[in-house]
Order: sequence, then C-alpha cells, then structure tokens
Amino acid sequence: MTDLAASPGLALRLPRTALFVAAIFTSAALVFTVQPMIAKMILPTLGGSPAVWNASMAFFQAALLAGYAYAHLLQRLPSLRAQFLVHLAALAGAAVVLPLGVTGLFGAPPVDAPVPWLLSVLAISIGLPFAALSATAPLLQAWYAKTHGAEPGAGSPYAFYAASNLGSMLALLSYPLVIEPFTTVDAQTLGWTLGYGLFSLVIALVAITGWRYRAGAAADADATAESSAARITWRERGIWLLLAAAPSSLMLGATTYISADVASAPFLWVAPLALYLFTFVIAFQTRPLISKDRGLRWHAVFAAMAIGLMCVHQTSLAANLVTHLGAFFFTALVCHCALADRRPSPSRLTEFYLVMSLGGVVGGAFTAFVAPVLFETVVEYPLVLALAVLARPWRGVSLSRAEILCLATAVLAAGAIALAPKTESLEALPLLLAVVSVGGALFLARRALWFFVALATLVAQSIIAPPDKLQNLHVARSFFGVHRVTLDTVPEVGGPVHLLFHGTTLHGAQPLDPAFRCQPTNYYAPVGAIGQTYTQVLAGGPGKNIAVVGLGGGSVAAFTRPGDRLRFFEIDPEVERIARDPASFTYIAQCARGAVDVVIGDARLTLAREPRASYDLLHLDAFSSDAVPTHLLTVEALGLYLDALKPEGVLLLHISNRNLALEAPAAATARALGAHVLMQEYAPPAGTPHVVSAPSQVMIVAKAPATLAPFAGDPRWRQADDKGIRPWTDDYTNVIGAIVDQALPG
Repeated sequence: MTDLAASPGLALRLPRTALFVAAIFTSAALVFTVQPMIAKMILPTLGGSPAVWNASMAFFQAALLAGYAYAHLLQRLPSLRAQFLVHLAALAGAAVVLPLGVTGLFGAPPVDAPVPWLLSVLAISIGLPFAALSATAPLLQAWYAKTHGAEPGAGSPYAFYAASNLGSMLALLSYPLVIEPFTTVDAQTLGWTLGYGLFSLVIALVAITGWRYRAGAAADADATAESSAARITWRERGIWLLLAAAPSSLMLGATTYISADVASAPFLWVAPLALYLFTFVIAFQTRPLISKDRGLRWHAVFAAMAIGLMCVHQTSLAANLVTHLGAFFFTALVCHCALADRRPSPSRLTEFYLVMSLGGVVGGAFTAFVAPVLFETVVEYPLVLALAVLARPWRGVSLSRAEILCLATAVLAAGAIALAPKTESLEALPLLLAVVSVGGALFLARRALWFFVALATLVAQSIIAPPDKLQNLHVARSFFGVHRVTLDTVPEVGGPVHLLFHGTTLHGAQPLDPAFRCQPTNYYAPVGAIGQTYTQVLAGGPGKNIAVVGLGGGSVAAFTRPGDRLRFFEIDPEVERIARDPASFTYIAQCARGAVDVVIGDARLTLAREPRASYDLLHLDAFSSDAVPTHLLTVEALGLYLDALKPEGVLLLHISNRNLALEAPAAATARALGAHVLMQEYAPPAGTPHVVSAPSQVMIVAKAPATLAPFAGDPRWRQADDKGIRPWTDDYTNVIGAIVDQALPG
C-alpha cells in the first residue's frame, strides 16, 4: 500500500487544478445545501422529529453510495473522453426534476408507515441530481490522477477529499445561519437550480481541459498502477467498511440521543453532521490539524466521560452537549484517521470510496431502521460509542496488576451506580461513582480491548438502571421518539404519580390518589393560563366543541362536561395507546365527562378535513421534547385553525419552550391574518412541584376583539408583542432568530 500521508501538498496551479477544486467544492456545497432544504419542503406534510432527519440521512447515504458506484463503474471505460461525455449526459438527464419540488405522486404520508413514504418522495424529488452530484468527488479525483497526477508537484488526489468535505461543512452550516433566515424556499430552490447549472458548466470546462489527453493513456496508466499496487484483500475491504460504518452510525445515534435525552434545541441535528464532515477534512489533510496521538488522547477522555454521564441524572446542559459532541467528534476522527492511513494507491481510489460509502449506508441504516426495531430506548448510541474504541491501536491484551485493579474498580463502581438510591442525602453518590468508574477506564485507554470492556460495563449499567432513578412502568419507541411512563412520588397530590416523558420533556402527569386522579396537572392545572382559558370558554354555555392538537396523557379531557365534545389530533399512534391504557392514564377513560375521540395523523392534514367554523376552542400543544414543528405556526397553518373556529371561537397556543422565543413569530403570524392576540406568562407560587403546576407561556387568538374581552379584563393577560418581525409562512421561517431572541436577556 502506497504511503500517501507524506506526499507533498496539493499545488493549486491555475487554471486546470483550480477547475478541479471549484468543481469539487461546488458539488459538495450543492449536496449539503439541498439536504436541509428538501427537509424543510417536506416539513408541512410529515412534521419534524429526529427520526425524520435520520431516515432522510439514511436515504442520502444510499444516494451517495449510488453515486460512488456509478463513479467506480465509469472508470471501467478505457477512454477519458467517453467518461466525460457519459457524465455530462448524466448531469443533463438528472436535471429533468429541476427546479426542486416535493412530488405529490404518493399522496399524504400514512401514519403507520411514514418511512417508505418519505424514502419514495426523496427518491423521486431529489434522488437523480443528488446521486449525480455525489459522484463528482471520486470522479474528479480519479480524472486528476490520470491527467495531472504524474506532473511534478501535483500531489495526491486524496487531498481533494478534504476540499470536498470542507465545502460540505460550510454549506451545511450556512443553511440555518444565512440561507433560511434571509430567503424564501422559492428563492432557495431557484438559487440551487442555478448553482446546479453553474456546476455543470464547470464540469464541461474540466472535460475540455482533459479532452486532448490521449485516449489510451488512461488505460495504460491504470494498467501500470494496477501492476504496482498491492493487492487489496477482502479483510482490508471489511476494515474499511467497519471504520466507515461506526462514525456514520454514531452521527445518527448522537443526533437521536442528544435530541431525545439531552435537549431538543433546533439545529442540534445539524451539529453532528457538521462535525462528521470536519473529521474527514482533518483526516485527509496532508498535515492534519489535529495529530493522531492528540486525537487518541482526547478520544479516550471524551468517550469515557460521555458514557459515564449516561449513568447519572441530567447535570449541566452545556456539559452534556460539549461532552457528547466531543465524544462523537473524536471517535469519528479516530476512525477516519485510521481509514486515511489505509487508503490505497490512486488507481484504487474509486473502489476505496465505494466501500467507504457502503460502510456509511450500513452504519446509517442500522441506526435509522434496525435499532428502533431492536431497542426500546436509544441503546445504539452508547453501544457503538463503546465498540468504536476497538478502532484504537491495540497494544496487547495482557494486563499489569495496576491495570487489573483499575478494571475491577471501573466495573464495581459501574455496578454500584445502579444500586445507589434516589435520596437527597445521597444525590451526589451516583456522580461520584461514575467519576471513579470513568477514571478507572481511562487508565486502560492504551489497551483497546480492556478499555472497551470497562466502557461496555458502564453502557450496560446505564441501560439496566434509568439515571433519574424513576421506576419505568412502560417504555415504547416509535418513529417519533421514545416514550416512558414512570412512577414518582409527589406528596402534594397524595403520593404516587404516573409521568409520561417524551425524551426529557414531561408530557403528562396523573396522580393515583382518588382525590386528585381527575385533576389536570403540570401545564394544564386549572390555575394556569391553559386552565384559565378552558374555564372561560366553558363558562360561555353548554355543549362546547373542543379540538386539541397533541394528546400527551390526555389531561385536558378532565375539563369536559356532559354534552361537551373533545377531539384530540395526535401524530403518533403510540401516544394514543399510552393515553388510553388504564394501567398508565385514565383521564380519557374515567375522568372525561364529555365525548372524547382521537384522530391520528399530522394536524395540518387532518384538521383540513374538519368542517369549517365547528370549534369553540382549538388548543395547539404539539411540541415534543421542545422540538418545534414550525409548519404548525405558519400563516397557512394558523389560517387553517382560524377557519376551523366558530366566529366567537378561541385559538389557544401553548408556546412554552426552553430554546426558542415563539411569542413574536406567533403574534406576527396571527396579526398577518387580521386576528387579535393576548399573551400570558404563568408562574406558579414558589416551591410548587412541577407536577402540580408548571410555568407556561400561552397565547390566545381570536377573529374578533369582543371574543377576547373577558380575557383582556384580567390583568394576567397582556397584548402580545410581535416585535415587528416578518410572519412565518411555509415559504419562510427564521428559527435562528427565535433562538437568539430566547438567549438574549430581557
């Protein structure tokens, strides 16, 4: 195998080399701009969750594999001119789906099988141009090796791979920070189409510069390189595949874990992908920004800390994010550096990239499709994080006495964490034991096998015993996330309480004591802003018709009276099963005195089928784990809600969120429709348990000011402030602005 790590840097000699760099950079930018763009276009139809992003990423990895396979097969043509012509024809043929749009061939997504629908829509809408663009990086590197590689100072074509991933990373980060806040979707698709045309022109110029290259020279060069290159074994290909699969799986696993179990701040889905691309940039640099030894040291620290944190209850949000993103980054870097060390000669370049891409598909498919079926919780992330430790250099398996002691300490401390009780006096004990186990594991970092054993023990402990020490009564995983029904004790409501968690967010709580069992709790307590709204609307007379977007534990069903009708709109069938299971919650079965039913599906689609002017109260409460389905807060969506209301009806928006300030966009959007808006920030008395009553931000919207007159007379309600911002639409949202607004004081 040729050692390319010591090859001289890439000499950017204009204009020929510059054309190759421009083409690779442009294709990478187009590939990673279109991913969040097409996801935004699908959002009004399917909604948003980590699973949507993971399924989309698995599709894009498969399309990347198709592009790499095409590039590899194209190299079998003996004539470079023929390769140029075929690729130009492929680019032209793929342009038939432009400008970009979401196909309507498959209708609405089925709630019981959204993944096949999503993959089919992506394949028709973007599959061809994405695959054609994906083929660019390996194709141009192979062409460069054949047309310029033998020239003095030309350098290794693998150096182009760093440029490709740099373009990918910059494009990915530019979408939420620059493109989305300042341009509409129509402008984005037009710009992307023009970019595709410009890229095709650059490829044509590359073909022109290489047109005079001797027709048989490529075959001669390949034959010479083939004879001098070391034979690649299937074992070596298997190592390539595994080294590529682990970071790919971790990228999606970290996304799911961070979104579900740490925080669901918007754009955290983008962070692992950007870091993933950056590790390729570093690994394939001639002089890596982070040396291999330094990467191994930091990998050991972050991997051990991340797995250790999974064994204890939530600590600092910042500490969790830094630790888990750091663990993912350095794990991916170790694997990709190992891949770079094993890269073959340029004659095997397209095969190397093809196997790498196949590994990416295998890793992504395992996390996106297989793991949700095999595991009830996000087990795949810590499992692969521990397994990836085996990519570190092996320095024998025998242990010294000190190392045996460290291994025993790590294992025993990990086991003790599970036995530590949930008491205030011993609150710090699990964290202390986790620190001990992590310290013991780090002493074994030079022994890959035993380091893995220590970390695997911690992983097993985190799976067996929930870090919050709550007793799990029911755990279920669906396409939309992980749901847990747990048992806790809250003396203020009679003792035992059932809690419903979606990720880290509490979505329902019901006391078991008969005196409190039918009392709405948490955000829905009668004294809170939501409870006040229900009380005021129901006071208007009998037989009220109510719609609620978002089911949770079904708490608000307890507000209904005989003659009232309540309809929940819920996207996740698993949530309905939990809310209707008497072993978990009984708000619907035993506490509701009016008629209650549930409609499964995305509210944008199901509400559109409801009769106009039919509801007295429409309550929007569909934020899962603080993720924001922005398609439910646009002009188009609010127009749909207002159409469903009676002339005197009230729209209630529950916009509490840890990460975004949603008052301004929601108010601006409502006023763009001519509606009237009031706002309340409710705060319960100090010391009130969160289960009993929780702080909330609530907005009420009505078609006529007279409808809000009873609320306007209450000093707890005020006029909502839209801050003069632009209303959100299906064509335009500015989530980054809402994040900044939330972060700023005051």
